[in-house]
This record gives sequence, structure tokens and C-alpha cells, in this order.
Amino acid sequence: MKSSFPHRSQTTLLKRNAAVLAALLLSIGCARADTVFDQPDPDFSGRVFSAGVAKPGDEVAMRGGGFKPGQEVQLLRNGHNIAKDPVLTADQDGNFSTTVAVPKTAAVGRHPVVVQVAKPSAASIFEFKVSPDIPYSGAEKFNVAAEHLTAGLYQSAYSAAGKALFVTAAVGRPPVKESSLLKVDPGTLKIVASVTPAADPDNDKGQVMAVYGVAVDDAAGTVWATNTRGNTVAVYKQADLSLLKQFPAGTVHHARDVIVDSGRHRAYSSATGTNEIIVFDTQKLEPIGAIAIKSKSRESFSPMSLALDADKGRLYTVSISTNEAAVIDLNTQQVEQVYPLPGAKSASGVAVAPEANVLFAASQGSDNVHLLDLRDGKVLHTVSVPAGPLNVAWDARNKLAYVVSRGGSAITVIDLDGKLVANLDGGTYPNHLATDGQGTVYAINKSRGKDDATGDRITRITVK
Repeated sequence: MKSSFPHRSQTTLLKRNAAVLAALLLSIGCARADTVFDQPDPDFSGRVFSAGVAKPGDEVAMRGGGFKPGQEVQLLRNGHNIAKDPVLTADQDGNFSTTVAVPKTAAVGRHPVVVQVAKPSAASIFEFKVSPDIPYSGAEKFNVAAEHLTAGLYQSAYSAAGKALFVTAAVGRPPVKESSLLKVDPGTLKIVASVTPAADPDNDKGQVMAVYGVAVDDAAGTVWATNTRGNTVAVYKQADLSLLKQFPAGTVHHARDVIVDSGRHRAYSSATGTNEIIVFDTQKLEPIGAIAIKSKSRESFSPMSLALDADKGRLYTVSISTNEAAVIDLNTQQVEQVYPLPGAKSASGVAVAPEANVLFAASQGSDNVHLLDLRDGKVLHTVSVPAGPLNVAWDARNKLAYVVSRGGSAITVIDLDGKLVANLDGGTYPNHLATDGQGTVYAINKSRGKDDATGDRITRITVK
């Protein structure tokens, strides 16, 4: 009868084989551990970014920079490589380029892509944004006229008293040597006057006090402009565009927008990068204080666009850093409410419909517009719009909101029910909107260069 256990010699052989196998597995495990925990990159600075707008079905160019020469990079989403090249090798300058084919079924939103790096090893997360693909529509409902103005257009403001538009323009990065404040006929859309801002006294490289944001004070006959690069603001006469007051550098940190409450003789400028709105006396032309906005999050509130309801004495802004909207009581100069904007990313534009108690907040990072009930902060609607919505304006006569989407080259029109009324061709890089309060909206767009046929235009829009 055979034993169910092996003989002694067999047992010895099995023990030896087991020992060898254990040693082999241990060595493999050690080798694998050495591979997994190899030398990390102690000063990793690689970054990845997409070139242009990505929509479902698009093939998008991707670039990387700041890597060490020879580093190997994989772009992974849910563990799957998304790049055309399975492994990307940084060149001698630390750069690489590839393409990503976005599936037609890709969900809209910000997708976390793992940037897995080897030789030496590192990793980071890159947010790859897939934007809505919204076709142009509804052009037959509107009258549209456009004219080329000048290079580097930024914003516009309408003067009801002077029946004129004031438009700012600035070209390039510091030192900015080309900038202008334009006076435009709203009927012909032609330039009737222009002025170049004064030289920057703190710059010896030919920079001027370039103008970006703009607002009018019809009670005083003035135009206020932000000198974003100079961290300040300036005041001009509407009549001849002569400079009345150039506030010193540092008056408003990264002055983004400016708005004027003529009845209360106050001007307000958003100091983006801080949590403050700087307040000016429009009669004395002096800064008189700051309104600090405290976020309900752990981050610091950073104001962007401004909207005014003069009748109710309320000023509105949104925060690009915390995705919140703030309501300021202008009678007390105090923050009345701070409302969250769930689902928003990089909130930038704001407009108010006072008669409906609705605030519109456009967020360029999430490609959407929130309609907020100002009575309780409840989100009434969240509307998807083309890529990079930057600014929004309210047409009170026709009860419509107009949104410029810089990346999507579109002007989207939505109503108070959150429905898309039209999606109009906005030309290259639509940047700003203004209204005359009587049913006419003016849009400003930038350009890709001197030969851009649809760039640097002002567009007048009315409902048929």
C-alpha cells in the first residue's frame, strides 16, 4: 500500500526546490521593488498643456515642457494611455509634443490625466478639459453689424449722455508700448477719436499706461480705465479724451474691471489677486477705501468682473479663485452675501437682471453660466456654453443674457429660463460685451494677428 505522503528522499528534494523557488521569488520581488521605488526626480518641474479647445471627436495637440532631457512620459486616463505616442521622450530642451484623439463619446468636463514620468521618475495631474460642441444657431433672429477697429481690443462702455462707445485696446505683454482709448460712433461703428495713454513713469523700456477695463461716468462726463499692467486706474474726459487723472502705480493691484455709480459719486475697481474692491470718490478723484470680501472657503476671494444695480444700491462680483459670487451693499459699503457657485471653475463674468432678482455668472474653466436667485443664492439653472465663457451682459429690454466665449469663438444668448436662444459667431477670441440699456449689445473680439479677417472687431447686435 502506497503512502499518501512522499518518501524521505522526495521530501528532501521538495524542500530544496521550495527553497530555490522562495529565493527566486524574493529576488524578483526585490528587483520589482527596486523598479517601483527607483530614484525620484527631486526637482521635477515638468508641465503638460493642450493647444486649443478640445471637443468630443477632436484631435488635439498636446505639448510638454520643463522636463529633463530624456525623461520618458506617459499620459494616462483611468490607467489607459491617451496620447498618440505610448511613451513620449523629452528632447534636449525638455520638451515634447503629441496629439490626443478625443472620443466622440467623451464626457464634457475636466478630466484628470496622470502624467507618469520615468528616468528619473515623477508624476503629476494635468486637467484636460473637454468642452461642449455647440453649433452656431439662431442668427436669423438678430441684426448683426461689425467693423474692424484696431489691434488689441479689450472692453467697451456705452455713454447714453454722449451717445458714444468708449473702447480700450492694448497689444502684447510688458513692456506694452501699443495701447489706445477709442471713441466710437455706435451708429457707424467707426472711430471718431483716439488717444495713446501717457508713458509709464516707472518703466524705462517705452511702456505706456495701457488701458484694459473701461466704464463711463455720464454725470461727470468722464471715462474710467484700468491700467492692469500698472496696477492702477486713470480718468479721461469723454469730450476730447484728455487725461484728467492718472493714479499712481499700486493704487489697484492688477486692476481688472472698473464700474461707476454716478448717483453716489463712486467708482469701484476689482483688485484681482487680492480679496479687495478699491473704492474711489468720482468728484474728488481720490481713492477712499477698500471693500474686503471674505470667502466661505479656505481660499482667498479674488474678484473679477463687476455688475451694478444702482437703483437697489448693490454691486456684484465673482471670484476666479473660489468660484463664488458676492453681493455688496453700496449704502453700507459692506459685503451682504457670498454665494457658492457649485460646478463652476474660474468664475470670471457677471451680470445682473434686477427685475428678476437673477445673477448670471460665467465661468471660463467649466464652460458654463450659472443663473442664481439673489433672494437666497439658489442656483436656478446651469447652462453649458462654448469653451471659455469670459464675460456676460444683460439686455433688460429683451430679457436676454449675452455671453462671450473666448475659446469657442461664440456669443451665446440665453433667457431667464436657462434656455439657449442663439449661439452666434463671435469672431476670433470674443472678449467683452456692453449694452446701451435700450436693446442693443456691443461685442468686442480680439485677433490671431494682423491678417485675421474676423479679428479686432466691434459687433452690434439687436433683436429683429
